[in-house]
Amino acid sequence: MSAEKSGNPMEPFLLLLKDAKGAGAASVLTQAMASPNVYVFGEFLDLPNVQELSSGPHASVYQLLQVFAYGTYKDYKANQAQLPDLTQTQLTKLRHLTVVSLATRSKCIPYSVLLEELAMENVRNLEDLIIEVIYADIIHGKLDQKNQQLEIDYAIGRDIHENALSEVTVVLQQWCNGCEGVLKSIEEQINRANNCKVQQNQLKAALEQEVNNIKKTIKTSQQQDIEEVMVTDSRSDMAMAEKAGKKSAKTKGLRGSNAGKLWNK
Repeated sequence: MSAEKSGNPMEPFLLLLKDAKGAGAASVLTQAMASPNVYVFGEFLDLPNVQELSSGPHASVYQLLQVFAYGTYKDYKANQAQLPDLTQTQLTKLRHLTVVSLATRSKCIPYSVLLEELAMENVRNLEDLIIEVIYADIIHGKLDQKNQQLEIDYAIGRDIHENALSEVTVVLQQWCNGCEGVLKSIEEQINRANNCKVQQNQLKAALEQEVNNIKKTIKTSQQQDIEEVMVTDSRSDMAMAEKAGKKSAKTKGLRGSNAGKLWNK
């Protein structure tokens, strides 16, 4: 079961350490380092009675606790002469923690790096260990057997040594600078979008005005054409009426002339 699913796995050990001193405190810490669900140890190191172990007959246990809190299996091997021997459970735990440390530095960890860091020679055993780490829910990822690498999606955070705070500060400052850069870029894009919108609105208004002008021009032209047609029709009607009048008058004249001739006869 993962630490997340079992509540706070450190709590029983913190309760035992509350009144423990010397050998008793060292014994509780040794058990905590072997516990399958405890992967952070900063709270132990903050306790005054644990800090008292840094000097005296149990100093090696305190140093080993620091390796479990901040270090890796390679760190243990480099100082093995001054540290207690690891039980098999503790060895497995420290290797788990080493995988977590590597996972926080890279999203793809080659098998060659894992084999070296964990002092393992057998790929099969390495893959079994990685599966244990994934099932412990301290990393999320998958084995890429074709490319001989571990792909990381997530890893729990480990304790941070005070000597590493400056590095954390630098990383956080870089992250803040990156965020500011992204915000500035977003603001520039918003301004460009607003300017583009204003230009589009202006263009739309100009096009609408042009369309209205064309409509007015067409309407005026149509009215002029209608008026010209009406004037033309009116003139044609007047011409026809005038012609008809002349014809009628001529016809009357001819009739009068013929009637006079008949009368004279």
